[in-house]
Amino acid sequence: MLLRVLGTAAGGGLPQWNCACPGCAGARRHPSRRRLHDGLAVHAADPGAWFLANATPDVAEQLEGHPSLRPGAGQERTPVIRVVLTDAELDHTLGLLRLREAARIDVWCTEPVHKALTARLPLTDILSPYTTLTWHELPLTGVGEPAEIAGLRVSALPLSDKRPRYAADEPAHPAWSTALNVHDPETGRSALYAPALAAWSDALGDEIAGTDCVLLDGTFLDEDEPRRLGISRRTASGMGHLPIEGPEGTAGRLSRVGARVYYTHLNNTNPLVDPGDPAHERLAGLGLRVAEDRMVVSL
Repeated sequence: MLLRVLGTAAGGGLPQWNCACPGCAGARRHPSRRRLHDGLAVHAADPGAWFLANATPDVAEQLEGHPSLRPGAGQERTPVIRVVLTDAELDHTLGLLRLREAARIDVWCTEPVHKALTARLPLTDILSPYTTLTWHELPLTGVGEPAEIAGLRVSALPLSDKRPRYAADEPAHPAWSTALNVHDPETGRSALYAPALAAWSDALGDEIAGTDCVLLDGTFLDEDEPRRLGISRRTASGMGHLPIEGPEGTAGRLSRVGARVYYTHLNNTNPLVDPGDPAHERLAGLGLRVAEDRMVVSL
């Protein structure tokens, strides 16, 4: 199984178009620091069998940036594209509109996400003149059999009832935000992808303990980062993202697991967007790393 990292930035990307914070200014001065919206392409053993984990506003550039994801020799078009969603956030779903040239888009998601994307954002109606959008239920981890997608077994581990703003008045549901569990039946290897993590749970800890590779929410480095930098009156966890460092941070928990761990979904305010920031060394000392755009993880 291959995990192709298509992007590693939180909402707005890096640099964010309307921001001149140190992270965005640094990315403008040093183009190598630029990051596209967080997303993955996941491969099975067959190079032609893959799916997207989330569809970001940058999806066309992301696919073009990986030659193996382009149409192959003798293939004029990519006829069918598969997308598995972790949630209904705009940064993870607007790319579906940019995929409209496909003959068919197959989407797997949980029940509340499907409702949001068909009732609040009527994507089926919007895309119907262009392509066929087919919805599939994404089973919850431990409840029924995982979905078989591109030769891999995929399920959703519920993380929180954090809804997107456009659906804030929808009923609570534990699977509004999920982590994707991906298992390769050929090799026995597994990966867990959780770009948004509002709270740690025993279930999440148990899943991570049995996983070979984890790509986890690294939106904010510390709890007070959003308030200190003036982007919100709330803390990191108050915005639905556990910080990396600090008493409630994820780094201390993850340093004790045997899996390869990469932080992704970095906000433009996160000091880790600067490759020279000392926080990189602190994480390396714990055996933790920051994912980079276009990196490939082989399992």
